[in-house]
Amino acid sequence: MARNMQPIVKRCRTFGISPAVLGYTEHSKKSSTLRNPNANKRAKKSEYARQLNEKQKVKFIYGVLEKQFSKYYEKAEKATGSTGEVMLSLLERRLDNVVFRLGLAKTRREARQFVTHGHYTVDGRTVNIPSFQVKPGMVIGVKGKSKEIERIKAYMSEDAFRGLPQWLTYDVEAGEGKVVALPTREDIDYDVEEHLIVEFYSK
Repeated sequence: MARNMQPIVKRCRTFGISPAVLGYTEHSKKSSTLRNPNANKRAKKSEYARQLNEKQKVKFIYGVLEKQFSKYYEKAEKATGSTGEVMLSLLERRLDNVVFRLGLAKTRREARQFVTHGHYTVDGRTVNIPSFQVKPGMVIGVKGKSKEIERIKAYMSEDAFRGLPQWLTYDVEAGEGKVVALPTREDIDYDVEEHLIVEFYSK
C-alpha cells in the first residue's frame, strides 16, 4: 500500500484546509514562518489540476485510497440525488469518521486504528471494519473492556470536546452516540467543490 509520508500540516497547507478538520492543531509560530513568502504561489491551475486536487483532498481527509474512493463515486452515481453530495454523505457515514465525529477518537486516523482493533460496537455488536456504513437509528458505543483504556476513557468523559454535527447525538452517561439522521451537504465542515470530483470521474 502506497503511503504519503509528507507531514500532515504540510499536506493541509497544500490542500488549503485547516489541520483542525483532521483533529490536529497547528502551532502558529512554527507554521507561519516562511523563508520565502512567495514559495507557495503557483501558476493558475488547469481545470484538470483543480479536479484532481479536490479528489486528492477528500481522499486525504477521510484516509481513503483510490480504489475504495472510486467505489464510493460509483455507488453515489447510481443513487438518487446529487452524485457529489451523495458521495460525501457516504464518506461521512464511515464508522471511523463517525467515531471521530462523536469525539471518541482525536483524529480519523486514530479512530480507524481503534475500530480495526475492535474497541467500538454498533448496536451492541463489535464492528472492526472502518468503512462500515452506519444508518439512522444505529447506536455506537465502546466495547466493555475498552472503556478501561485511558485514552478512550478520556474521550468518553463529559469534558471531552465534541463538535457534533446535527445528524449525531452523544449520551455522556451511557457513553454512546446515536445516528439520528443522514448527513447532508450542510454538515460538511471543510471547503470542497465536489462537482469537480464528479467532473474528474465523468471523463
